[in-house]
Amino acid sequence: MNLDSFNLLAVTEAGTPIAALVTFILYSVAVVLLAVASQVVLQKRSFLQEYFLGSRNLGWIAFTLTFAATSASAGSFGGFPAKVYNHGWVLGLWIAGYMAVPLVSLGLLGKRLNRISKETGSITMPEMIGLRFPGHAVRGLATGMIVVLMSIYLVPQFKMAGVILQSLLHDFVFWQTAAGYMQQLTADIPILQADDPGYLLGLFVFSSMVIVYTSLGGFRAVVWTDVLQGIVMLFGVLGLLVLVLSQVGGLTKATQTLAKMQPPNLGMVEFSTDGSIDQPTRVAMDTWFEVGPDRLFRTNAAAYIDPETGRSAPIKTVEIMGEEEKQRIRRDLLSGAAPALPPGLTVELDEFHPYAYGAGKEGVYTTAPGPSARSEVGFLPLSLAFSFFLFWSIGGSGQPSNMIRQMSFDRVRTLKRSMIFLTFYFGAIYFPLVVIFVCGRVLVPGLDQDPDRIMAALSLTAATAADVPWLAGLLIAAPFAAAMSTVDSFMLMISSSLVRDIYQPMVKGDVSDRTVKMLSYGCTFSVGTIVMLVAISPPKFLQDLVVFTSGGLSSSFLVPVFLGVYWTRYNSIGAVCGMLTGFFTFLSMYGIGYLMYGSLRAYEPLSFDPMIVGVLGSGIGSLIGCLSSPPPPRNIVHMFFGAKSPGSPAKGDAAASETV
Repeated sequence: MNLDSFNLLAVTEAGTPIAALVTFILYSVAVVLLAVASQVVLQKRSFLQEYFLGSRNLGWIAFTLTFAATSASAGSFGGFPAKVYNHGWVLGLWIAGYMAVPLVSLGLLGKRLNRISKETGSITMPEMIGLRFPGHAVRGLATGMIVVLMSIYLVPQFKMAGVILQSLLHDFVFWQTAAGYMQQLTADIPILQADDPGYLLGLFVFSSMVIVYTSLGGFRAVVWTDVLQGIVMLFGVLGLLVLVLSQVGGLTKATQTLAKMQPPNLGMVEFSTDGSIDQPTRVAMDTWFEVGPDRLFRTNAAAYIDPETGRSAPIKTVEIMGEEEKQRIRRDLLSGAAPALPPGLTVELDEFHPYAYGAGKEGVYTTAPGPSARSEVGFLPLSLAFSFFLFWSIGGSGQPSNMIRQMSFDRVRTLKRSMIFLTFYFGAIYFPLVVIFVCGRVLVPGLDQDPDRIMAALSLTAATAADVPWLAGLLIAAPFAAAMSTVDSFMLMISSSLVRDIYQPMVKGDVSDRTVKMLSYGCTFSVGTIVMLVAISPPKFLQDLVVFTSGGLSSSFLVPVFLGVYWTRYNSIGAVCGMLTGFFTFLSMYGIGYLMYGSLRAYEPLSFDPMIVGVLGSGIGSLIGCLSSPPPPRNIVHMFFGAKSPGSPAKGDAAASETV
């Protein structure tokens, strides 16, 4: 099929302004300088206390922003916006519980964890768990779960950062040239082959940057950069909200437009040539083209046509379905002189599939349950909304990354101030994000096959249209900051667990500071490198992986840690049973879902999220394991609760003196 016979018209989005790139680079340089400064502080203090906990002296501003920046991961600025973009207003119900995370998480465990960690000298969560529950079983199990699940959690963060750099730089010649070299270098290495060499290059640049500054500066570098990133995220979101609402004509008009839109069809497109091209030809990412009199498409990846084969690999493409939306896109994007695709190309359309729920219907983006490409009942039936409220508020309390933050503040007053400020901070972040990306579907349509790019794409579009191109760099820095703040925190937790909770207990005698330091640097570097390799072929939706790992961590840790710091009778057997039953109950929901639906999709009994089921299973397992075994040793109770704590073993109780 020759393009001319199909009345093909093509146009790509406007390129990235130089001013935006300069702003983004300045932000990145500031992050590196903070890491260098923290390395200077690190040399003057105890390595372990400073590298992994910042010497436990965080004030309320630093503690607030590092907690917020770590909680607001790439899921918040990549996966969550992608969900809003794909499913519409129903995501307001989905994320509402996140505003309660500071109150529930800090109020439930903050004071107790901080006091106990200081009194016992614990630096990591597994170390504190190991002191509370003597023996290697609980500490080893906690360490293994943290290392595995947090490593998985890092994959979407790396993907988000790679996508951001690709979106920011893909139309610059130097980036295209570097991506071409990257493709040539990795062509014969299966583990390094990605669908788009531009994404692979962005992933490599981000990985190098975050691994170096985290390895150098440790916890204080993470906190200082988190403070900067927390500020950037807040003002980036609020600035983007103003720009988007002004350009879309207000929230009412955006909602009215959204109500008339229909879910698109999703498929693949392959470009080929008759052999007249004598050099590699690139069809840009986000190219709009029209085939026939009434079929409008947008590519979601760049296509590279090999002159030897004359073909490109199939690339993800979206077909716009609503008639009014097609007219608006033609008017807004295809009017004027449109650059043509390279001559002599042929378009081959693979089969395009409609959404499982919402296809051909108007109004599905403005009402529950929201359109879904996979589920015939929609994205979020109302019965699941309450479950997700519990997921975020309770699940946030069970995250080891939040727990380790609560071990680092200086005094109770810091905790109280942070709880209040964080509640308003999360409200100022997440509600505007829903509004922004509901409007984003109107301003930047056709990204449904690669929705994780919507934050960067919308930032560039809005800032360029407002004639403030430098602001685009700051807006794009917000999701980049979110990814970095989570990656550096989690990498530090993983390396501390490997060094403090696996290596040191296995080595008899004292280990020199130099050895610990080298091992810490090496673990941080190794973890970052491994996750980077896994992120080369990540899942389509970032948020799916974020939800899975968050649910797994909460199901495993929330109940054992809560009972461990509040119930004197709770023992090692109960902790092991709680962790294992919680995790495997949670995992079984995904196993049942896979058998029922034939894909990685969770089974939701009685419309409850698997994490809720996992936490309930953990609670039951904890009680059965604890009550069927002897109480903990008296010295453990005294260490954690004091000699006169309620529920302490009675004097003379022989079982109390036994080691579980």
